Amino acid sequence: MKKTLSLLIASTALAAPALAEDISVVGSWSSLPLHNQYEAPFWSETLPAASGGSINVELTTHNQMSLGLGDIYPLLGQGVYDVAMTVADYAVADAPELEGLDVPLLALTADEARAMVDAARPMVADIYRDRFNSHVLAIAPYPPQVVFCNHEIAQLSDLEGLKVRASGRMTAKLLEALGAEGVNVSFAEVPGALQNGVVDCAVTGAGSGYSAGWWEVSTHLLPIPLGGWDSVVTAMNLDKWNSLSADNQALITAEIASGFETPAWDSAQNALVNDIACLTGNGDCPSGDARSMTLVDVSDADFDRAREILTSEVLPEWAERAGGDWAQRWNDSVGAVVGVTIN
Repeated sequence: MKKTLSLLIASTALAAPALAEDISVVGSWSSLPLHNQYEAPFWSETLPAASGGSINVELTTHNQMSLGLGDIYPLLGQGVYDVAMTVADYAVADAPELEGLDVPLLALTADEARAMVDAARPMVADIYRDRFNSHVLAIAPYPPQVVFCNHEIAQLSDLEGLKVRASGRMTAKLLEALGAEGVNVSFAEVPGALQNGVVDCAVTGAGSGYSAGWWEVSTHLLPIPLGGWDSVVTAMNLDKWNSLSADNQALITAEIASGFETPAWDSAQNALVNDIACLTGNGDCPSGDARSMTLVDVSDADFDRAREILTSEVLPEWAERAGGDWAQRWNDSVGAVVGVTIN
């Protein structure tokens, strides 16, 4: 009888389904294409389906939670939620070395930007582990960060003396070196700031500006990537990651690469051309009604001047601020890919 009961208990235990893993996820801006086209489908549908129901996801976004942008990763490290994703530049106050991930003007195509990100990934993984008690899962792009102006401009030098909202700290430093005044304004507050003259210009992705209606309060578009690609880092609380089974770790790693990261990069290749068409009416707009902003040509002289200021002033200043061996690590990884060395 005891043997029979033991066999029944053992067989019942084997037949019982494993408990599902619950993961709370805080996504990036809910109104923008990266979230709607890639983040939300991946976490809500792709990953749960790939897990066969063994992973349940509760998804929201940081703007729906009214989180301070600088709080997103520190709260992740504390375990307030399991996964978070937002622009890496929002975290540079706590991790100045992270500015080396998304350097302006060094990548003009999505392929070049992804090569930079891939080179920087080991550095980023160390930063998130040490600064935010987190494990990096993916790095995806917003489109190139260009300049919207509610002020007449005809060339890059016309930004001199203007108040410009930067998309990150390194971009702000670059703008100041170009003679503009870098102003800190959150993405959601930019339309009002442009309309009321708090800023003359603002830097963001062309698609983000189109989706958020910046064309209603700005007249000129300067399509030079002064803000880089605004890399969005997806990370999981390290304690949560370490609690997962090896199978679930492998599943998440594989699925997020194929189901989120790669599609987001693939779409970024043509995004700038399409977004410029939508904002200016120069070409077909696949996203809706085309608008009529004035497209400002970027001359070789403009680009060369901005690039020279970046390499001679902005990057060395970042290396000094980051300290340690970060300049050498950057030179050996990202710098080697783009052909730039910080002295």
